[in-house]
Amino acid sequence: MGVAKSKLDACPLSLSWRKSHSVDASRDPRESESTKSGGVSLCGSAMHSRAPEEPACSQEGAEAPGEVSEEATEEEVFLKFVILHAEDDTDEALRVQNLLQNDFGIRPGIIFAEMPCGRQHLQNLDDAVNGSAWTILLLTENFLRDTWCNFQFYTSLMNSVNRQHKYNSVIPMRPLNRPLPRERTPLALQTINALEEDSRGFSTQVERIFQKSVYETQQTIWKGTRNMEQKQFVA
Repeated sequence: MGVAKSKLDACPLSLSWRKSHSVDASRDPRESESTKSGGVSLCGSAMHSRAPEEPACSQEGAEAPGEVSEEATEEEVFLKFVILHAEDDTDEALRVQNLLQNDFGIRPGIIFAEMPCGRQHLQNLDDAVNGSAWTILLLTENFLRDTWCNFQFYTSLMNSVNRQHKYNSVIPMRPLNRPLPRERTPLALQTINALEEDSRGFSTQVERIFQKSVYETQQTIWKGTRNMEQKQFVA
């Protein structure tokens, strides 16, 4: 799977956690999912429509408003995890993704650099966090230098507080390469037990955190929300 070199690149590859993924041209990207589901959207009033000159992925055979393509009706997949990371840590995020998926069987997962192009970053953050069971914060030396990372982790924490089924879903992780020292970890994250890849108990930590029952509970809520949105969209 290809990876975007920058979160501002014009066109990262399609989202791996959907059997097919396309941006519905007839749907207003400013529309908040929480308005329909009663939940809390990460985007809020900060969302803006895409400027006409903003580059977008090619969408061949776009459907007319009100029409739903065969691909769009295919089932979407609820992620096990999303990794939020600094722009310079894309390779390390990919390594952790492969570690969790291949060594521990925790799949599917995605890193933020692989989110779809042609959309606002806040909308991608909303979809990534609310479309997955766990949000992993990759705590590296680059983490505190990236203003976007700081926004991501504060927003994710607030989402986990405001939505009951998201409680304890934010997982800080210190990877093997360039981990953020504990003494420099933001206070808001010091109260959460972090995954320590270099610790002897790492495997036990992973098994304790990523429980199937937690995933299934969140998946059920997510499916209910998606079904409600689709019914309202068709209507």
